[in-house]
Amino acid sequence: MNTDPDKIKQRVQTIIVTCGVILMAGKFTAYFLTNSVGILTDAMESIVNVTAGFISLYAIRQAAKPKDEDHPFGHGKIELISASIEGILIFIAGGVIIYEGIQRLFTPSIIEKLDIGIVVIATAGVVNYLLGWYSIRQGKKYDSIALVAGGKHLQSDTYSTIGLVVGLIMLYFTGLAWIDSALAIIFGGIISFTGISILRKTINNLIDTADKEALEIITKSISENRKQDWIDIHNLKVLKYGGDYFIDCDLTLPWYYNITEGHQSCEELRMCLVKLFPQGALISIHSDSCLEKYCAVCPVKDCQYRKKAFTGLVPFTMEKLITQEES
Repeated sequence: MNTDPDKIKQRVQTIIVTCGVILMAGKFTAYFLTNSVGILTDAMESIVNVTAGFISLYAIRQAAKPKDEDHPFGHGKIELISASIEGILIFIAGGVIIYEGIQRLFTPSIIEKLDIGIVVIATAGVVNYLLGWYSIRQGKKYDSIALVAGGKHLQSDTYSTIGLVVGLIMLYFTGLAWIDSALAIIFGGIISFTGISILRKTINNLIDTADKEALEIITKSISENRKQDWIDIHNLKVLKYGGDYFIDCDLTLPWYYNITEGHQSCEELRMCLVKLFPQGALISIHSDSCLEKYCAVCPVKDCQYRKKAFTGLVPFTMEKLITQEES
């Protein structure tokens, strides 16, 4: 069985796209049978699902390409572009749905065979939820923002489908045509909001906004695994490209360490970080020699060169680790 994360991500997305095409066909069939604008909202979003699915599949395949001369950090950020396009498409789809709902509110149409439409939409909603759960689970496991974004989109589609089905049932029993239009307007708004949420996250990643979650995980691990000679750690930076993390920091060590001792301490810190990101992490650690100002907070025992008595250990906090300190 293939355990290559990139191959697994491609397989997951292929399954999602294939199911999306089938669901889209079913929803449009239901729309043509019923002439319900509420069902049209679900059918139109399926176009977005399928289009975004193909874009994500392409992006995941491109992101799997190895680093080269033109892309020394790899191709991972194309997944962010994919997720951004998906967010834009979702937002546009929501706007179109709202417009169509308002139009039908003033010019209602005759709705037929609503019972068949309800069954089709409800079934599609269940399938979408399961696909979304699967996509998010695999996306988090293999650190793919494209899969996570796609999964959240599918699940948001499911949540709107639940409300849509409830509304269609009300329409079925009451015959009030305005309910159909109201459903389109409400769920068009929900869909647009989902698109904005996805765009906000992908833009933050594209402009390399600090990953607070990753920094908190790193801070916790460093604090729990702190070695006696890790006098200070600063200038910590974390960048993410697709499923790969690039981590850089400065480690202050006793000034009298030789090259072998310094390398060993840096390697201990590197291994502490590698365990946090098993999917892929490139870690660069620069070693600094300690200065007299560190003596009071330096826990190194039996230091022959100490200038001040040890007064207490300064804990590693996220704010301290990311401090830009001159070497």
